[in-house]
Amino acid sequence: MARRTIGLLLLGGMVALCGALHAEPTKTIIIKVFDGKTGRPVVPTGYQVRVDHLTMLHPDWVKQNEDGTAELTIPANAHEMALHLAYNDSMDLYVNCDKDKNAFGDVWYLVPEIMSKGMVTANGCGKAKANEKYKTTAAPGELILFVREMNMMERTKD
Repeated sequence: MARRTIGLLLLGGMVALCGALHAEPTKTIIIKVFDGKTGRPVVPTGYQVRVDHLTMLHPDWVKQNEDGTAELTIPANAHEMALHLAYNDSMDLYVNCDKDKNAFGDVWYLVPEIMSKGMVTANGCGKAKANEKYKTTAAPGELILFVREMNMMERTKD
Protein backbone atom coordinates (compact mmCIF):
# COMPACT_ATOMS: atom_id res chain seq x y z
CA MET A 1 0.00 0.00 0.00
CA ALA A 2 2.78 2.45 0.90
CA ARG A 3 4.68 1.60 -2.28
CA ARG A 4 1.58 2.35 -4.41
CA THR A 5 1.02 5.69 -2.62
CA ILE A 6 4.65 6.75 -3.09
CA GLY A 7 4.51 5.72 -6.75
CA LEU A 8 1.34 7.76 -7.34
CA LEU A 9 2.85 10.78 -5.59
CA LEU A 10 5.99 10.56 -7.73
CA LEU A 11 3.93 10.18 -10.90
CA GLY A 12 1.76 13.17 -9.96
CA GLY A 13 4.86 15.27 -9.24
CA MET A 14 6.40 14.38 -12.61
CA VAL A 15 3.18 15.26 -14.46
CA ALA A 16 3.02 18.63 -12.66
CA LEU A 17 6.67 19.35 -13.48
CA CYS A 18 6.18 18.49 -17.15
CA GLY A 19 3.13 20.77 -17.30
CA ALA A 20 5.10 23.64 -15.80
CA LEU A 21 7.96 23.13 -18.27
CA HIS A 22 5.59 23.22 -21.26
CA ALA A 23 3.60 26.27 -20.07
CA GLU A 24 3.65 29.02 -22.67
CA PRO A 25 5.75 32.00 -21.61
CA THR A 26 3.76 35.21 -21.20
CA LYS A 27 4.15 38.96 -20.75
CA THR A 28 2.06 41.06 -18.39
CA ILE A 29 1.02 44.59 -19.29
CA ILE A 30 -0.59 46.93 -16.76
CA ILE A 31 -3.46 48.90 -18.32
CA LYS A 32 -4.60 52.25 -16.92
CA VAL A 33 -7.59 53.99 -18.50
CA PHE A 34 -8.55 57.66 -18.23
CA ASP A 35 -11.47 59.72 -19.51
CA GLY A 36 -10.17 61.75 -22.45
CA LYS A 37 -12.24 64.82 -21.56
CA THR A 38 -11.84 64.99 -17.77
CA GLY A 39 -8.62 63.06 -17.15
CA ARG A 40 -10.30 61.05 -14.40
CA PRO A 41 -9.63 57.31 -14.05
CA VAL A 42 -12.13 55.02 -15.77
CA VAL A 43 -12.85 51.40 -14.89
CA PRO A 44 -14.02 49.44 -17.95
CA THR A 45 -16.53 46.64 -17.40
CA GLY A 46 -15.25 44.47 -20.24
CA TYR A 47 -12.19 43.94 -22.41
CA GLN A 48 -11.70 42.63 -25.94
CA VAL A 49 -8.07 41.80 -26.72
CA ARG A 50 -6.59 40.75 -30.06
CA VAL A 51 -2.95 40.07 -30.86
CA ASP A 52 -0.97 40.14 -34.10
CA HIS A 53 -4.01 40.88 -36.31
CA LEU A 54 -5.66 37.56 -35.46
CA THR A 55 -9.46 37.49 -35.28
CA MET A 56 -9.74 35.58 -31.98
CA LEU A 57 -10.85 37.74 -29.03
CA HIS A 58 -9.34 37.09 -25.61
CA PRO A 59 -11.30 38.77 -22.81
CA ASP A 60 -10.01 36.09 -20.43
CA TRP A 61 -6.45 37.48 -20.67
CA VAL A 62 -7.41 40.51 -18.55
CA LYS A 63 -7.70 40.58 -14.77
CA GLN A 64 -9.26 43.70 -13.23
CA ASN A 65 -7.52 44.94 -10.07
CA GLU A 66 -9.28 46.62 -7.16
CA ASP A 67 -7.50 49.93 -7.83
CA GLY A 68 -9.09 50.18 -11.30
CA THR A 69 -6.01 49.07 -13.24
CA ALA A 70 -5.99 45.83 -15.19
CA GLU A 71 -3.37 43.17 -15.83
CA LEU A 72 -3.23 41.89 -19.38
CA THR A 73 -1.35 38.62 -19.81
CA ILE A 74 -0.41 37.92 -23.44
CA PRO A 75 1.83 35.35 -25.12
CA ALA A 76 5.51 36.31 -24.95
CA ASN A 77 5.83 36.19 -28.74
CA ALA A 78 3.00 38.71 -29.35
CA HIS A 79 4.21 41.71 -31.36
CA GLU A 80 1.07 43.87 -31.60
CA MET A 81 -2.17 44.08 -29.67
CA ALA A 82 -5.51 45.85 -30.01
CA LEU A 83 -7.93 46.64 -27.18
CA HIS A 84 -11.59 47.54 -27.06
CA LEU A 85 -13.05 48.46 -23.68
CA ALA A 86 -16.72 48.19 -22.73
CA TYR A 87 -18.67 50.30 -20.24
CA ASN A 88 -21.92 50.16 -18.27
CA ASP A 89 -21.84 46.33 -18.19
CA SER A 90 -23.00 46.39 -21.80
CA MET A 91 -21.69 45.88 -25.31
CA ASP A 92 -21.10 49.64 -25.64
CA LEU A 93 -17.43 50.25 -26.37
CA TYR A 94 -15.37 53.26 -25.45
CA VAL A 95 -13.98 55.32 -28.31
CA ASN A 96 -10.16 55.49 -28.32
CA CYS A 97 -8.92 59.07 -28.07
CA ASP A 98 -5.42 58.28 -29.29
CA LYS A 99 -5.77 59.52 -32.85
CA ASP A 100 -6.33 63.00 -34.27
CA LYS A 101 -9.78 61.71 -35.15
CA ASN A 102 -11.31 59.47 -32.54
CA ALA A 103 -10.76 55.85 -33.51
CA PHE A 104 -13.59 53.32 -33.74
CA GLY A 105 -11.65 50.51 -35.41
CA ASP A 106 -8.68 48.57 -34.13
CA VAL A 107 -5.73 50.62 -32.96
CA TRP A 108 -2.64 48.42 -32.78
CA TYR A 109 -0.05 48.94 -30.04
CA LEU A 110 3.50 47.57 -30.29
CA VAL A 111 4.13 45.17 -27.42
CA PRO A 112 7.97 45.52 -27.45
CA GLU A 113 7.62 49.31 -27.06
CA ILE A 114 5.17 48.93 -24.16
CA MET A 115 7.43 46.42 -22.43
CA SER A 116 10.63 48.44 -22.85
CA LYS A 117 9.47 52.05 -22.30
CA GLY A 118 5.79 52.01 -21.43
CA MET A 119 3.25 53.85 -23.57
CA VAL A 120 0.93 56.79 -23.01
CA THR A 121 -1.46 57.27 -25.91
CA ALA A 122 -2.16 60.76 -27.23
CA ASN A 123 -5.42 62.31 -26.08
CA GLY A 124 -7.38 63.63 -29.05
CA CYS A 125 -10.65 63.94 -27.08
CA GLY A 126 -9.80 66.71 -24.64
CA LYS A 127 -8.92 70.35 -25.10
CA ALA A 128 -5.22 71.21 -25.30
CA LYS A 129 -5.22 72.92 -21.88
CA ALA A 130 -6.94 69.98 -20.20
CA ASN A 131 -4.54 67.54 -21.88
CA GLU A 132 -1.56 69.36 -20.39
CA LYS A 133 -3.23 69.40 -16.96
CA TYR A 134 -3.75 65.61 -16.95
CA LYS A 135 -0.43 64.66 -18.54
CA THR A 136 1.01 61.42 -17.18
CA THR A 137 3.90 59.02 -17.78
CA ALA A 138 4.07 55.25 -18.07
CA ALA A 139 6.61 52.88 -16.57
CA PRO A 140 7.96 49.98 -18.65
CA GLY A 141 5.18 47.41 -19.04
CA GLU A 142 2.38 49.98 -18.65
CA LEU A 143 -0.16 51.11 -21.25
CA ILE A 144 -2.11 54.28 -20.46
CA LEU A 145 -5.19 54.88 -22.60
CA PHE A 146 -7.53 57.85 -22.99
CA VAL A 147 -11.11 57.01 -23.98
CA ARG A 148 -14.58 58.52 -24.10
CA GLU A 149 -18.10 57.14 -24.20
CA MET A 150 -19.94 57.17 -27.51
CA ASN A 151 -22.07 60.25 -28.13
CA MET A 152 -25.74 60.08 -29.14
CA MET A 153 -25.01 60.22 -32.88
CA GLU A 154 -22.48 57.37 -32.63
CA ARG A 155 -24.90 55.22 -30.64
CA THR A 156 -27.64 55.61 -33.23
CA LYS A 157 -25.27 54.61 -36.06
CA ASP A 158 -24.23 51.53 -34.12
